[in-house]
Amino acid sequence: MLTRSSSQSLTEQLSGRFAQRIRDRLLAPGARLPSVRLCAQQQGVSPSTVVAAYDQLLAQGLVEARKNRGFFVRELGLREHADVPPVAGGGGADAAAGLAHRPSPVDATALIRGMFHGLGSKPQPGMGAFPPQWMESTFMPAAVRKVTGTRALQAFSLQYGEPMGDSTLRLALSRKLATLNVHAGPEHIITTVGATHALDIVSRALLRPGDPVMVEEPGWAVEFARLTAMGMRLLPVPRRADGPDLEVMARYCEVHRPKLYVSVSVLHNPTGHCLSPGSAHRLLQLASRHDFHVVEDDTYSHIAPQHATRLCALDGLQRTIHVSGFAKILAPNWRIGFLAANAGLVERLLDTKLLSTLTTPALLERALALCIEQGQLRRHAERIRTRLDAARSRSVKLALGAGCRFAAEPAGLFGWVDTGVDTDALAQRMLDEGYLLAPGALFHAERKPSTLMRINFATTQDAAFWKKYAALVRRM
Repeated sequence: MLTRSSSQSLTEQLSGRFAQRIRDRLLAPGARLPSVRLCAQQQGVSPSTVVAAYDQLLAQGLVEARKNRGFFVRELGLREHADVPPVAGGGGADAAAGLAHRPSPVDATALIRGMFHGLGSKPQPGMGAFPPQWMESTFMPAAVRKVTGTRALQAFSLQYGEPMGDSTLRLALSRKLATLNVHAGPEHIITTVGATHALDIVSRALLRPGDPVMVEEPGWAVEFARLTAMGMRLLPVPRRADGPDLEVMARYCEVHRPKLYVSVSVLHNPTGHCLSPGSAHRLLQLASRHDFHVVEDDTYSHIAPQHATRLCALDGLQRTIHVSGFAKILAPNWRIGFLAANAGLVERLLDTKLLSTLTTPALLERALALCIEQGQLRRHAERIRTRLDAARSRSVKLALGAGCRFAAEPAGLFGWVDTGVDTDALAQRMLDEGYLLAPGALFHAERKPSTLMRINFATTQDAAFWKKYAALVRRM
């Protein structure tokens, strides 16, 4: 909050706050700053203080003034999604219908940056990962020590690792996938620098700039941003409780002939939905009929029900590519992910990996293999699931008590809640209180205004957050 006891003037504090948000992309290019009157009311300062702060931002080249419209973040590199047929989005559409269309003030990059330098000591509802203290363990350091003996360390350090990844880890991953009924031998598995890198390898190997790609909506904001930056055309497919809207997919196939569909079948982000067997079968029939591949991002497999339906299990990796990783459950900084594909695609995907990273860190891969083989990862995941179940129960009660309505049945790490207000505006107000939200507009390929937001059940057990949230919503 602004304070008169600071060594900086109120004007300097206010301009500094906006400047930092712009640099951290918590205010996206093209976003409109609050009107002078509204900002003065929100911050408890005079209109002249706000005008002076905005003038400082103008002088720094961070905003521009538009006559009779207000102040806007300078549009540096702002891209528009072109040639994408309009498709209805997720829940809350009626309440959001009257909201003015504008760029979201919090974008995908802001959520990523928030992972690396938080806003403070408060738990962050918009984050996409477990709190660090949840993942603390003794078995991981022990595994690293075990594989870094003098002889082993020389073997790892003095030559490049195996192009496809450490063979011990790939064998362990093959056995682990078999427990999910995904049958892939070590020769069909390629390790990567995290699951995001695996998705990037698939995109670069199978697509060219301008190619149409079907994505789930609502869906993962980072994937939208990544594909758009590569020059792909996004075709948003509404995600329902049982799976994607297959009628919309069929129309896309007839008109655009997409080459790829990116899906989170199990514990979908942000809704928590799981794919039904019937929907999975029809989707695979559509893929066969129209000749496109399906990338199944199974990032949340460690906390998912064992019996959950996976396209890769039904398809036998014929048209599907399995992607997963360990950042969410075990060690974010180890950056270990992997993909599994059929023999016809493996060499093509491997060539793309070699062009981007050559190999991956064999030392950490071997340590991870130990954690899997000795059952430590499995037991760790069980502890996380138990803790998450309790956290979800508490968070749901707090959210309902604060007036939220769940747009999807609470499951997994995330909750998809309807606030009844514009969550872009709410996110900016909550930033003043030190909380980073994930507004619903982030999860739409076409960035539509929304009353929805994604919450992290592990970081929304703080009653103080919900008290502040409810107070701000009442004033909107």
